[in-house]
Amino acid sequence: MNLSRTKSVEQSLRDTDEPEHRLKKELTALDLMVFGVGVTIGAGIFILTGRVAATTSGPAVALSFLIAAVVCGLAAICYAEFASTVPVAGSAYTFSYATLGEFVAWIIGWDLILEFVIGAAAVASGWSGYLASFLAGTPFELPASITSAEEGAVNLPAGLLVLALSAILVVGIKLSSRVNQVVVAIKVGIVLFVIIAGIGLINTANYSPFIPDRVEAPEASSGFLETPLVQTLFGIEPAVFGWGGLVTGAAIVFFAFIGFDVVATTAEETRNPQRDLPRHPGALAICAVLYGGVSLVITGIRSYTEIDPDDPAPLSSAFAAVGREGYADIIALGAVIGLVVVVMILLLGQSRVAFAMARDGLLPERLAKVHPRFGTPHVITMIVGVFVALIATFFPIGELAELVNVGTLFAFILVSLGVVVLRRKRPDLPRAFRVPLMPVLPILSALVSFYLMLNLSGETWLRFLIWMALGVIVYFAYGRSHSRVGLDSNRAVSAR
Repeated sequence: MNLSRTKSVEQSLRDTDEPEHRLKKELTALDLMVFGVGVTIGAGIFILTGRVAATTSGPAVALSFLIAAVVCGLAAICYAEFASTVPVAGSAYTFSYATLGEFVAWIIGWDLILEFVIGAAAVASGWSGYLASFLAGTPFELPASITSAEEGAVNLPAGLLVLALSAILVVGIKLSSRVNQVVVAIKVGIVLFVIIAGIGLINTANYSPFIPDRVEAPEASSGFLETPLVQTLFGIEPAVFGWGGLVTGAAIVFFAFIGFDVVATTAEETRNPQRDLPRHPGALAICAVLYGGVSLVITGIRSYTEIDPDDPAPLSSAFAAVGREGYADIIALGAVIGLVVVVMILLLGQSRVAFAMARDGLLPERLAKVHPRFGTPHVITMIVGVFVALIATFFPIGELAELVNVGTLFAFILVSLGVVVLRRKRPDLPRAFRVPLMPVLPILSALVSFYLMLNLSGETWLRFLIWMALGVIVYFAYGRSHSRVGLDSNRAVSAR
């Protein structure tokens, strides 16, 4: 039961050349940057901004985004060293396998499955909400019974979107990148439109107070399940807003900054990963500025006390509330177009992580088959697509979206610590990029990620631990005995 057995970096690189598992290397630095911007500018701006402003941060939601961006930036630096040193599909899973051992790698891979599956389903549902908002009042208006999975209804548009995007991903990574580039250009244009058009509509009185005073949480949301874990652990009276609400808001809007995490899963399909992968965290800076601008506009146009936290289209509603219905329609259309690529890239990340796990034998190896013409892992891509489509269609997943945050932060912690471990275990490896201030910066990254995790609700932690426990069962029931590293080790022992 050698749970700490590792897969060497050299073996990981050799596996990428196996004919039946070889992915096409077609991505450039521009592709990576656009993928990062494409997945990051999405649910955070179009969906979460209003909810977090209304429930936890007030106008200071812009600062919540800034905190989240800094935490992600620290982790991005650690990802950059790993991804350029071990340019293999799988992201944090592959990095952990090379440093912390097979069991930890499995746990993080299982965690990434949760992150990408729930993330893709959540954004697909948000896309459906904006689509319904855009078509409302037209001959093509969609009935509520097919655009929401609440109370026995289904979310048909969300499911169909996931299936269509899965088919695009099967056809090829380059096609996916071209679709992404077009949509990102439209999406950034819409975001700039929101900022420019909204500046003249801002009522500065709505910014006072910028950080609302801390108030006692409503009784209905003051129990263990609804309260941030840090308040329960340290006996802090359940409350919202104030500085605590600012950090809680950062833990929630953190969902907006997972783009570079997904980009790291495409390392194996990058033409020059040693040169190009360290550059992709630059997308964070672009997105942080845009998020800050949009946050200030929406809370300036409309008081945070008037924002409906359950509104699926808060940006459109803010402009409609001040008599700019035409602007609202433009924003809704931009969101309908823009959220498409967020779903696509999250599906891409999930298929690549599952592909890497299957190639290592921790999942059935037949899932790692690569299409002979398109050079994509078509089997696992379609399985993931069908699974996510079913979740998005039949299950209400609003609150489950926070599971994406806790899963991503957990991955950040392991990657940050893994950089330190690999630097000590394999100082001889060629590194195109090296994390500065070693080991201070990686340790700081792990600590701030853990602190944000503590600011998520007890219910989110409970669901996360249940998912992790299920993953442990699956590993011991299947993964451990089918591991290629383990089987090779056993054969080597028998040969002696």
